[in-house]
Amino acid sequence: MQNSHLVLTPEALSMLDAIARTGSFAAAARELGKVPSALTYNVRQLEDALDVLLFDRSSRQARFTAAGKELLNEGRRLLAEVQAVSNRVRRVATGWETQLAVAMDGVLSQLTLFELCEAFYALDPQAVAGGAAGGASGGAAGGAASGAAGRSTGGPGTRLRLRTEVLAGTWEALVTGEADLAIGVGTEAPPPPGVAIEPLGELTFVFAVAPHHPLAALGASDGPLADADLLPHRAVAVADSAHRLSKITVNLLPGQDVLTVATTHDKIEALVRGMGCAFVPEPMARHHIAAGRLVVRKVQRARQAVRLGYAWRCDVGPRGRRAQVGLALGWWLEQLKRPATRAALMERHVPCTD
Repeated sequence: MQNSHLVLTPEALSMLDAIARTGSFAAAARELGKVPSALTYNVRQLEDALDVLLFDRSSRQARFTAAGKELLNEGRRLLAEVQAVSNRVRRVATGWETQLAVAMDGVLSQLTLFELCEAFYALDPQAVAGGAAGGASGGAAGGAASGAAGRSTGGPGTRLRLRTEVLAGTWEALVTGEADLAIGVGTEAPPPPGVAIEPLGELTFVFAVAPHHPLAALGASDGPLADADLLPHRAVAVADSAHRLSKITVNLLPGQDVLTVATTHDKIEALVRGMGCAFVPEPMARHHIAAGRLVVRKVQRARQAVRLGYAWRCDVGPRGRRAQVGLALGWWLEQLKRPATRAALMERHVPCTD
């Protein structure tokens, strides 16, 4: 029997991750370039070394036992740590990260995010490394982005990974290591150790319904809507994308019918169709309101402006000083310091088309 610590290799942990993602030994074998029998043999070797069963053999599917789930979760964490170490080593050698993952809350401007990506890919890595980091100007990243049109290669060579999250999911992506930079996190609670945070701005929410929704007429003539007025009507909510952190539920009344959607854009679409009522970010709904597709109603439980920030994982050196970040993350942080960039992320949403 092998020593248990010797079998917990990155290859073995990646194998478990592939099985979990693909749902079967056969699909995982194809992804890993192995025959299914070899994969099955590797799993049995791992089980023998650990003296546990990792999979429920009574099921035709690759169903993990409780021990298997624990190893899978811890293995994914360890793989992320190994990747982080690898990135840090490369960053020491070149200054540029091999990969930068950016998580952004879906209430912020995707248009501005992609303009920042354009500007990043247009960078001269030598100029940035020498201290001449190009910057965003005008709306978001106008100066650098103007030279990036039509370019798909070049730049610093750092691979960008973008992900859209909702509510606590944005924080979760950062604290679990799935993102290096999180844009649009809540700022109510202090950040966890090893995380730095800066303010992004305030986002105003309004209570909106379609013009043909019953609450549209009621709100116009009878003053602010009370909870008793809202309760009989379906609310529309966006599902929190967090899996491990506690999910956040905002402005839903006990007993109220709820339509749950995946994105804020879907939420607004449902409102326009009269399928419910909800608070929505005013900048995202602005064009619908101006066009008369949505109407704003005052409510007694007024939704206050939400303060958002951007956060990143950082090492803390001697005397509590933050260690220097990689050049790619440093460039993004420089852009987010700019008032124009922050305002664009909060405000610049693509107008709807009729």
